[in-house]
Amino acid sequence: FYTKEKKKKFNLNLKMTQIKPSKEILDLLSDKELRIFEKLQSIIKELNKVSNITRLTEGNDYWISQVYDSIWPFIENKNKKFDQKKYIDIGSGGGFPGLAYAITHPNSEIYLIDSSNKKVKALNKIKTRLQLNNKISIINQRIESFAHESSFRHKFDICTTRAVASPDIVSEYILPLLNTEGVGILFCGKWTSEIEERLNKSLLLLKGSIQNIKKLTLPQNKGERNIIFIKPNGKCPDIYPREIGKPAKYPLGN
Repeated sequence: FYTKEKKKKFNLNLKMTQIKPSKEILDLLSDKELRIFEKLQSIIKELNKVSNITRLTEGNDYWISQVYDSIWPFIENKNKKFDQKKYIDIGSGGGFPGLAYAITHPNSEIYLIDSSNKKVKALNKIKTRLQLNNKISIINQRIESFAHESSFRHKFDICTTRAVASPDIVSEYILPLLNTEGVGILFCGKWTSEIEERLNKSLLLLKGSIQNIKKLTLPQNKGERNIIFIKPNGKCPDIYPREIGKPAKYPLGN
């Protein structure tokens, strides 16, 4: 990825722009990717002045808690091909992990969905200014409705959720979207046997299962992260997800 000369030059430029990604980021990303993430950071800061998108915009709050956290599940599993996929991020908010995945996987088709009109407007502005190579669709809709549309149901290779709801709740959003070989990636902070039990109860009804669990202590003392990979074991029953509000109010894992 990075030669010593490139790192030295990049760090010099960062000092001039007061943007300082940590060594962990420099070791993971190419020069081009770093520049795009730098531009994304600048755009988010600007948009934050008129519309609160995310508070994590400075230093390691951005480079570790946003960028590193978003791309780590894909970097960690290098034996699995994650590029050239049909990808959807549920509850995209300020664009993480969805835009981070798009930057590092330029040949994938991207769908970002959020129920907040304010967040969707911000995402459209970011999309226009970043000018990524991906085909990117940004959708302002509730996932409970979107997942029942025939053109999207069981059509995605990858689905992610981050800071949306507990694993047993978001699994009801994810499984109906995945194709037979698809993978759902759930970002989870605290992970306990109780949370795992509730998720397994939910997946049993949804005809899915846990494929893998990866645990990471984020660099620069940014806390614990658990990544839960789930997969379909058959066709998710047509009744899921239930109507708007029900998955959150009456989780299947309870």
